[in-house]
Amino acid sequence: MISKNTIDNVYERSRVEEVIGDFISLKKSGTNYKGLSPFTQERTPSFMVSPVKQIWKDFSSGKGGNVVAFLMEHEHFTYPEAIKYLAKKYNIEIEETIQTDESKRLESQRESMFLVVNFASNFFHETLLNTSEGKNIAKTYFSERGISDKSIKDFSLGFSPEKDDSFALHALKNEYNKDFLDKTGLVIYNKNKGIDRFRGRIIFPIKSISGRIQGFGARLISEKSKKPKYLNSIESEIYQKSKILYGIYESKQAIAKNDLCYLVEGYTDVIQLHQSNIKNVVSSSGTALSIDQIRMIGRLTSNIVVLFDGDDAGLRASLRGIDLILEQEMNVKICVFPKGEDPDSYARNHTEDQIVDFLQKQTKDFIQFKASLLADNNVSDPIKKAETTKEIIHSISKIPDLVKQEIYIQSCSEIMNISEETLFASLEQLKQKKDKPAFRRSAQSFSLDKRVAYPSEKIDKAYELEKQIISILIHYGNYDANFDEIILRSSEKGELIEDIKKISLKVYEKIFLDLQQDEVELTNDSFRKIFNKLLESYQVKKSNDYGIEELMKDNDINLNKVITDILIDDERYYLHNWEKKNIFVKNKVNQISRYVDETILNLRRYLIDQKIEELQLKVRESEDNKDLLEEILSYSQLKKVLSERLNRVL
Repeated sequence: MISKNTIDNVYERSRVEEVIGDFISLKKSGTNYKGLSPFTQERTPSFMVSPVKQIWKDFSSGKGGNVVAFLMEHEHFTYPEAIKYLAKKYNIEIEETIQTDESKRLESQRESMFLVVNFASNFFHETLLNTSEGKNIAKTYFSERGISDKSIKDFSLGFSPEKDDSFALHALKNEYNKDFLDKTGLVIYNKNKGIDRFRGRIIFPIKSISGRIQGFGARLISEKSKKPKYLNSIESEIYQKSKILYGIYESKQAIAKNDLCYLVEGYTDVIQLHQSNIKNVVSSSGTALSIDQIRMIGRLTSNIVVLFDGDDAGLRASLRGIDLILEQEMNVKICVFPKGEDPDSYARNHTEDQIVDFLQKQTKDFIQFKASLLADNNVSDPIKKAETTKEIIHSISKIPDLVKQEIYIQSCSEIMNISEETLFASLEQLKQKKDKPAFRRSAQSFSLDKRVAYPSEKIDKAYELEKQIISILIHYGNYDANFDEIILRSSEKGELIEDIKKISLKVYEKIFLDLQQDEVELTNDSFRKIFNKLLESYQVKKSNDYGIEELMKDNDINLNKVITDILIDDERYYLHNWEKKNIFVKNKVNQISRYVDETILNLRRYLIDQKIEELQLKVRESEDNKDLLEEILSYSQLKKVLSERLNRVL
């Protein structure tokens, strides 16, 4: 049995557009890629790949899923075979294990740690917003730094009180286990007394690409204190500093859309640029850039611009580490802010247009920038110039693409005034010869005269309505909305009358309460599994995204297809540029309460129709059917009320 650690590594490292691109030709289309279906014969693209969501959908055949599902469908691999194929492609060592009681315990422990840090994040955020200490100290600090209330909410910023054990006592009061408070580093225990690690600091929650809080960065506000200015969560099962990027969750859509990622150093750099509407930005959180961080960006784009302040010493030190980016086949550029400025201060003191203009004009190709910088400093010293040349060649040797290598050699030859022949000879000495297996693309032949005819299928109303409920939960489950609560009563004449009362609920609460009231359970197995997982997420973990990525790792092809259909459904409108034809898709977010009401009412009406059909069948089979007819009449009246209500909603 392949270990969960291996499977997680495979999903983390794999890029769906990269793997599928080994088999079919894909073209960039907005934030997505499109191509001809490998499962049907067609002339116009109906196959779509979403790098942000890491899923694919073939609208012509109805198939879809994640990267593993594609290999199972296209190459007819089993689930283990697909995992092993990807592990080989991405040079991941395969661990095989038996699921012991101990491994189950460790997995449960990991989930418990996620629960604890999520609880802590809510505590810190509420402390900032709703306590006098939070408002007077942290809120004032953020205000002075130009960080808006919207950013405080969007990035879930918080504050840990000065008191030694405020969070520790609050967590224990809410029955959180001391072991997990200790393992996550949130509380430091000394002789059984718990001390808050982040006391007296502003808090920056750090989220995974799927939105789960993994740990925290914390900054001391007082400049007089002798304590460390910055403090991070300790390394743990859920937080490894080399594998996180601050802002990746908030920025992933913009990175994919712009096909570009700005890389900065600090938390406030990310926040200030977001406030200036530059949202394709992440932070390495002050650590040396790691391969895992680069690969995380690589899931969304191949283009990185590294933003530096004007500190020459820091710049040169950082340049030595950026060769890793080139090694990962990424395109790297660099932008240096004026002396005394960093992304945070520059964004605070300039308009959005000025920032955009600066980034466009000052961003330079990394290799050329490095050559110019080193050449300017050492041009008069032959020995230093030789060392500089070797350093530049070393960077060029990291680039796997031979064409790019030659272009950079030509450019550096001009900058350094050294012949291309000499530079190529130096490059050859450094090169390590690695033979990479070439992937063969699947041959595809398309008949221009043949058209595939698909039989029309009868619509399964129950399936479509249940699917719509799951779609609402996935996309809008944690949204707040105002709903009309309908209370039915009988008039003196025996007619049904509805009273309407306005209520404010989370979308998931509205759906859950309505289904419970009607004693309805979803009939489709996949929908029921997703429904229960999402409710657990919203009710217990208070998270928007947890559940989907984990569910997509399931080796159930049908489950993968269902989730993909829901996640990528709206993308089909962009395959053929509907907006250019003046066909616009309604934004459901602006009408969420109406959308929920419409779905629930349609489901109720469908269930009533089913009940009436069932009673009518009994009438035909029964001799004494007075009670049955009265029941049919009662349901018919209820259906009429629901139909009138539905017409008003529509």
